[in-house]
Amino acid sequence: MQTPIQPLPPLRTHLLNPQPHLPLLLLLRRPSPLRRSPPPPRYLRARCYGVGGGGGGVEPQKRKKAGAVSAVAAAAAAAYPFGEIEPRWQRFWEEHRTFRTPDEVDTSKPKCYILDMFPYPSGAGLHVGHPLGYTATDILSRYKRMKGFNVLHPMGWDAFGLPAEQYAIETGTHPKITTKRNIERFRSQLKSLGFSYDWDREISTTEPDYYKWTQWIFLQLLKTGLAYQAEVPVNWCPALGTVLANEEVINGVSERGGFPVIRKPMRQWMLKITAYADRLLEDLDDLDWPESIKEMQRNWIGRSEGAEIEFHIVDFQGQERGLHLSVFTTRPDTIFGATYLVVAPEHFLLSSLITEDHREIVEEYVELAARKSELERTDLQKEKTGVFSGSYAKNPATGEKIPIWIADYVLGSYGTGAIMAVPAHDSRDYEFALKYNIPIVWVVKPSDEICDLNEPYVDDGIIVNSSSSVSGLNITGLSCKDGASKVIQWLESTNNGKKKVNYKLRDWLFARQRYWGEPFPVIYLDDTDEIVPLLESELPLTLPELDDFTPTGTGEPPLAKAISWVKTVDRLSGKPARRETSTMPQWAGSCWYYLRFMDPQNPTTLVDKAKERYWGPVDIYVGGAEHSVLHLLYARFWHKVLYDIGIVSTKEPFKCLINQGLILGEVEYTAFKDQEGRWISADSASSSEYYQEKVPAEKVTKDGDYFVLKDNPNIRLNARAYKMSKSRGNVINPDDVVSEYGADSLRLYEMFMGPLRDSKTWSTGGIEGVHRFLARTWRLIVGPPLPDGSYRDGTIASNDEPTMEQLRTLHKCIAKVAEEIQETRFNTGISAMMEFINAAYKWENHPKSVIEAFVLLLSPYAPHMAEELWFRLGHSSSLAYESFPEANREYLKDTTIVLPVQINGKTRGTITVDKACSEDDAFRLASRDDKLSKYLEGKTIRKKIYVPGRILNVILDKEKVRS
Repeated sequence: MQTPIQPLPPLRTHLLNPQPHLPLLLLLRRPSPLRRSPPPPRYLRARCYGVGGGGGGVEPQKRKKAGAVSAVAAAAAAAYPFGEIEPRWQRFWEEHRTFRTPDEVDTSKPKCYILDMFPYPSGAGLHVGHPLGYTATDILSRYKRMKGFNVLHPMGWDAFGLPAEQYAIETGTHPKITTKRNIERFRSQLKSLGFSYDWDREISTTEPDYYKWTQWIFLQLLKTGLAYQAEVPVNWCPALGTVLANEEVINGVSERGGFPVIRKPMRQWMLKITAYADRLLEDLDDLDWPESIKEMQRNWIGRSEGAEIEFHIVDFQGQERGLHLSVFTTRPDTIFGATYLVVAPEHFLLSSLITEDHREIVEEYVELAARKSELERTDLQKEKTGVFSGSYAKNPATGEKIPIWIADYVLGSYGTGAIMAVPAHDSRDYEFALKYNIPIVWVVKPSDEICDLNEPYVDDGIIVNSSSSVSGLNITGLSCKDGASKVIQWLESTNNGKKKVNYKLRDWLFARQRYWGEPFPVIYLDDTDEIVPLLESELPLTLPELDDFTPTGTGEPPLAKAISWVKTVDRLSGKPARRETSTMPQWAGSCWYYLRFMDPQNPTTLVDKAKERYWGPVDIYVGGAEHSVLHLLYARFWHKVLYDIGIVSTKEPFKCLINQGLILGEVEYTAFKDQEGRWISADSASSSEYYQEKVPAEKVTKDGDYFVLKDNPNIRLNARAYKMSKSRGNVINPDDVVSEYGADSLRLYEMFMGPLRDSKTWSTGGIEGVHRFLARTWRLIVGPPLPDGSYRDGTIASNDEPTMEQLRTLHKCIAKVAEEIQETRFNTGISAMMEFINAAYKWENHPKSVIEAFVLLLSPYAPHMAEELWFRLGHSSSLAYESFPEANREYLKDTTIVLPVQINGKTRGTITVDKACSEDDAFRLASRDDKLSKYLEGKTIRKKIYVPGRILNVILDKEKVRS
C-alpha cells in the first residue's frame, strides 16, 4: 500500500496528523499531493547531535563509548544530518503504519513470510550482534515488498523461562515487571534501527491471550496420547529448585550459578517426540536448510539399526538365576567378541544384579554417577570408570559366562540401558577392558591387510573366530553385513533376540519446577489422583500473583505456595481437586509462535485456516546456529502434530533457514613482558616467567602478516577477536553506534562486514568507512553544505537525459544489487553501490531518473536516507512500495573497451569508453581522469588524433609539454 507523505513539519517537531478529525486508515486510503502548509524547512542543518537530541538542538548527555566513537565520525556527520533524518522517518513509518500487513489475505499477490527467531528480552538489551540477522531480514522484506510481494515480517518476545525468574529472585523484582521493562527497551532499540516490522502483530509468550493457545496445544497432545507422565532420572538442582537439561549442567554443577546438581528419579510430564522420530528424520531432506544443521538434527535423532539380544543372568557357577538382560547393539556381527556386559548406574535391574559382597562399592559408584550430567558421562576424552556387579551373563552365541559391569559411560536413557561390550572392535570398550584386565577377542579383520592388535579395529571387514558347536551358529568368513543378517535370523529363530531400530532421541521432558512459565491446564482429583484436563472454556489458566517465587528447597515448585490457586474443584464432577504446580519449559511458547503471527488477534482459534494456508510455511527463517537442535526440532515436532490434527496445511514450519554468523568484539592485542617490564616478542615468549599485557590499538601497526608495536617493530603481538561478553568488557551497545554514526550506517556496516553466514570482527574503522560512503551519497545528490552549514531544499539532480555511459553504470548496479539481495550476499551488493557512487562523481550532471533508480536500490539497506532523498526528489509518498528497479539487459552487454590515451605520442594512461564513443566524449573522459588530467590542465591543444576503438593521441604545443 502506498503511504502518502503528509506535510513534512520542521525537523525539530513531531509529525502530526494534519486532519485529526479523520481516521488514520482513511488518510492512508486517500493519497494526497504533498502539501506545503506548514512549510517544510528550507534546509536540514548539517550539525548533528544524534538520535537522542530530538527536541530543540540541545546536545544530549554523553554516552559511555564502547570503542565505537571517533573524531572521524564527528567530522563525517557534518556532511550527513542523520540525527534529524532518522527519527523523523521512524515517526512517519510508525504514525502511518507503513509496514502494516492487512488482516485480510490478498490472494492476488504472491506472499513472502520472513521471520527472525524472536529474542529473549534480557535486561542487558541489544548488542551489535543482534541487528545482524534483523538487518538481513529487513533488507529482504523491503526488497520483496518492492517486488510486489505481500510481506509478513513481524516481531515478538520469547519472555518466559529460567533467566527472567532467576534475575527476579536476585533483584527482588517480580519477573512480570522486569519482563515488561526489558521488552520496552528492546522494542525501542529495534525501532531506532528502522526495521520494517508490522508492530500491530507484536506478541509475547507471557501474555495470557497468547499462552492460552500454548495450553490448548498441550491439551491436544494429552488427548492424542503424546503427553504423559513418567518417573524418569533427571538433573535436579536443589538450589535452583528445578530440573535442568543436560546442556545446562557442567562438571556436576548448574551452568547458571554453579550450584550442585544430582541425578534422581522424579515423576514428570513427558512429550512423546519419539513417535515422530522417523518423520522428523525423513522430512529433513525436503528442507532448504544448511546441511550442517540438518546433520546435527540427524545425529540428535540418532536412528540406528541393529539387534536387541537377550542375555540370561547366571551366578558364578554358571547357574541361571531366572533373569535376563536385554541389550541393543548396532553390531550383532561381533557377538562372538562380547566378553562382558555393561549396565547404566540407573538401570532398573541393577539392585537384582548386585551381589552382597559388591553392594557397598556399587552403591558408592552409583551415588557418584548421579552427580554427573549425561554429557559429562559420555565425554569421549573422559577416563572410563566402572565397578563389577558380582553377576554374570551367558553369551548366547558362545555359551560362555561373561561378567556384568556397571559404568557411567552407558546411559539408561539410550537403548535398553545396557550394552554388550566388544573391546576388540569398540574404542570405549577397549579402553575399559585394558583398565580392568578383561579379555579381548578379535572377531573381525580387514579384508586386505593385517590387523594391528594394539588398537581396536572398528571398521567393517571379514568375520573370524565366530563359530560355536554349542549354539550351532557359524558366521566365520562372512562380511560384516552378511554376518549381521545371519545373526539376527538366528536370534529370532532361537528366541534370543530380534531385529531392532533404535533412536538416540528421547521423549521430551516437559516440566520445570519454576514459577515463570505456562501453567499446565490439568487438575488432579484429590480422591483418585486422576488427571483431568481443563475445558477449553477454562483457558487460559493464568499464573497466580505470587510475591515469593523462590524455590521451596523441598522439590515442590513455587506455585505450591499459591494454596488458594492450587485448591480447586472439578467443574464436571464437583469433586475437590488440585492444580499442577510445575510449569512448561521455556521452549513451549517458541514452538508455535510463527503461526500466531499469521492471526495474532483471533480470540476463537489458534490461527484462521485460510490465513494459515496463505501464509504458511515461513519462507525465510533467520537465527543463530545455537538453536539448531532443540528449538528447531521441538517446533518441527509440534508442527507435525498440528498437521495431523488438521490445524496446519504444511508438513514443515520453516522452508528456508539461514544462520547468521557471530559478530566478535574488536581485535585485542597482547604482548609479553619480562620481570623487568621489558617487551618480549610473542614468537619468543616461551618462558613461564613472562606475563601478558594488553596493548592499545593505537600503539599497534601491521608489518606483513603480523602485528607489531609501532615504536618497536621487533616486538610481535598476539591478535585475537573474542565473542562479546560483559566479563571481557568488549560489548558494543548499538545505541552508542546509532548516536555517533546513525542507524543506516550501522545497518550498512553489519551487512558490509562479510558474508552473512560467517563470523566477523567488529572494527570502528570499518563503520567509519561505510559512514563516509553515505555522506558522499548525500552530498552527490543534495549537494555540498551552504556557507552557513545548512543544505538546500531538494537535490541537485538534473532533468537531463542520461547518457549511454550513465545508463550502463546504473543498470550494471541494478543487476548486481538485485542478484546479491536474492542470494543474501549483501556485502557485494553494497560494493556495487559504492562503485556506482564513485562513477557518478565523475559525471558532469546527474539525471534525476538515474538518481531516483539508485535511491530505490539503496532503500532496503539505508531506508532513512533513501526516504529523505526520495522526498527531496519531489515524491509525495513513501518509497516502501515503489517498484524495485529492473535491469535492462541491453545496457549490460559488454560494449566498452579500454582505450589507451597518449600525450604527444607517449602513452600516459587508459580510459574505459563505449565502443561507439565519439572523439569529443573520449576527450571529455580523458580530461576528467585523475591520472590524465594533470597532463592536460592549462595546456594548449594543437590537435587530437582519434582512432575509434584503438587510441586517442592529444598533441600539445611543445612549449606547454609537461615532463
